[in-house]
Amino acid sequence: MALSIVKRLRCEGYEALYAGGCVRDMLLGKEPHDYDVATSALPEKVQTLFPRTVPVGVQFGVVLVLQDDQEVQVATFRGDGVYHDGRHPDSVRFTDASGDACRRDFTVNGLFYDPIEKKVLDFVNGQKDLKAGIIRAIGNPAARFIEDKLRLLRAVRFATTLGFGIEPLTWDGVLQGVSGIHAVSPERIREELVRILISPERLRGFDLLDQSGLLKEILPEMEALKGCDQPPDFHPEGDVFIHTRLMLSLIRPDASLPLILSVLFHDLGKPATRMVDESGRIRFNGHEGVSAELALRILQRLRFPNDLIDAVIPAVLLHMSFKDVPNMRVATLKRMMSRPTFEDELELHRVDCLASHGMLDNYSYLLAKREEFNTEPLIPRPLLNGDDLISLGWKPGKKFAEVLQAIQTRQLEGSLNSREEALEWIRKELPQISISSMDQNLS
Repeated sequence: MALSIVKRLRCEGYEALYAGGCVRDMLLGKEPHDYDVATSALPEKVQTLFPRTVPVGVQFGVVLVLQDDQEVQVATFRGDGVYHDGRHPDSVRFTDASGDACRRDFTVNGLFYDPIEKKVLDFVNGQKDLKAGIIRAIGNPAARFIEDKLRLLRAVRFATTLGFGIEPLTWDGVLQGVSGIHAVSPERIREELVRILISPERLRGFDLLDQSGLLKEILPEMEALKGCDQPPDFHPEGDVFIHTRLMLSLIRPDASLPLILSVLFHDLGKPATRMVDESGRIRFNGHEGVSAELALRILQRLRFPNDLIDAVIPAVLLHMSFKDVPNMRVATLKRMMSRPTFEDELELHRVDCLASHGMLDNYSYLLAKREEFNTEPLIPRPLLNGDDLISLGWKPGKKFAEVLQAIQTRQLEGSLNSREEALEWIRKELPQISISSMDQNLS
């Protein structure tokens, strides 16, 4: 589709080229996720040449061209005016390809490609940096980062995802500009952070965020992990920050985003709960609850969607329960393993152990139990429901849920296997139990 757009613009007498990231990826031998077109045609002309368009940023010369289920961003060559808000230029002027290249962020993103003539147009020495594996700001690095503070995170993101180094003056520009990241919306910070974290090279990205000071600015809660010592018999690796970083290095390259975030946040509550007991041992009683509260605060601050929050918070809140699995009742264990977040929780537990004491007994126990329980659903269809209790003369109330859970517990443990057995259990057992003592006897 992008090629047809270029051809149409060329037929009308306008210059049109592939621009930016798609050119970079093509030259690296990667299939571009999408294609952007830069042209000498003004946005109003672009809109007249194509039947379906959306003026997504017409004040900046940007028009979205739609065809079937595809879309291509078409932007008029432009130069930018002053950036007063640290994100967007106050004004733009339309220019040529050379001028457009000079207003872009990094040299590897400032390349153009002519798909008709099949040649690269390079006004910023981007090909040289691409071959050398270098992220270099176009022009004065400090000026580039002052213009658009999001470029601070983009420098780290491209260095991470491309496996490139950051040119020294450009790195200095990042170090000088880190406090400006707060001019960027939480949503855009989140987008860049996610791209860094889901990269297989996430550890390098994490280190760059830390070394630059960006981590402290966007996730200040993690700073307290540094220097928070742990009991050496369980954590010979060092403080909580070292432990978290080590866990990040151990998760699979294709780890899910909820798992990655759970790893980052699972011990956030340790600094606030750290204490030394009478025997001199360091403890973090209740740290998982505090960690979950802090994780929720971060995820909401960065505007993460609710479904992701619902996946991360249980993993953080319940990660300490894995130490108790050998002593759990079968019903408790099955309910645990039926949680929708269990697979990520299990992986969190595995790397938590590997990054500390190294003991995987409980992990192996759970793998064996998963195999054992694999012949039937972990949570089978309930033997009884509320209508069955009403038919026995019970009045709806709090005790309904208690009784049904008690029946399910016995069903999961194999002592009740049919509706008739469950009804018989109620007739036999519950008349002997006072309502006031039901809480104690039904569990």
